[in-house]
Amino acid sequence: MPGNESGNQEIRKSQVGGPLSASSPALSRYAARVKKIPVLVACVVAFLAAFACSKKPEGTKPIIIGMELNFPPFEMKTPGGEPTGVSVDLAQTMAKFLGREIRIEDMPFDALIPSLKTGKIDMVISSMTRTEERAKSIDFSDPYLSTGVSILAGKNTGINSVADLDLPGRTVAVKKGTTSHIYATEHLKKARVLVFDNDGTGVLEVTQGKADAFIYDQMSIYQYYKKNPETTKAILKPFQKESWAIGIQKGNDALRADVNRFLADFKAKKGFEVLGEKYLGEDKKAFAEMGFPFYF
Repeated sequence: MPGNESGNQEIRKSQVGGPLSASSPALSRYAARVKKIPVLVACVVAFLAAFACSKKPEGTKPIIIGMELNFPPFEMKTPGGEPTGVSVDLAQTMAKFLGREIRIEDMPFDALIPSLKTGKIDMVISSMTRTEERAKSIDFSDPYLSTGVSILAGKNTGINSVADLDLPGRTVAVKKGTTSHIYATEHLKKARVLVFDNDGTGVLEVTQGKADAFIYDQMSIYQYYKKNPETTKAILKPFQKESWAIGIQKGNDALRADVNRFLADFKAKKGFEVLGEKYLGEDKKAFAEMGFPFYF
């Protein structure tokens, strides 16, 4: 090293006159310089580490994901209150693929898009249907699931199709902020429409005879029918087909591209089939028997 040349010369000069002793001034000065090198290196490393910590790249921030954890088996909680379900597994796998951490924020469904628009969350993975109206205010990933809106009708109401809903004297329940709510607002002009904050209340209205029908996604209608076969019937053929996608803040093209890369990879590796078997195995078999295509 150039900085040690004078010390080396002193050592060589001393060697001409004879062997150095441990108490040689030249050797003492050289040893002192050598001892300082590890300390200097350690200081440089510490400085660089501190600088790196203070300048963490944007990509290391957790992705904040909005969900309404009240839609089993897609978004729900364990008995201990931890997020679980199809969408939670999907989000966790996506985090590993992107090399990012995630944080799930539980909130009402109708608060998801406002929270995304204001930056409170970075994306929505909450069984959300991509619609043209929603796409005006937020961006969407490529679709990852196909479903549709179906009918849970009272067993003795005489309802057999969507045409039987919009009649005078009919009462139809919907969940606030969903595509079912939008459909009812736009198409059910003669029927009375009841709007509820959660789907369970809408189903209860049907089972108690207070509403003639509840319209919601196909899978949920089937689940609710299985729980209430004595008082309800499921009209499962969708009268409106839909696709679910991941909601992303408007203009965040980089994140949307990353999410689409993940979804393509996940599909190619049959990840959705694994999730379907894990959470919806019985439904998948039942739908095959009824001749309905499965969601993924």
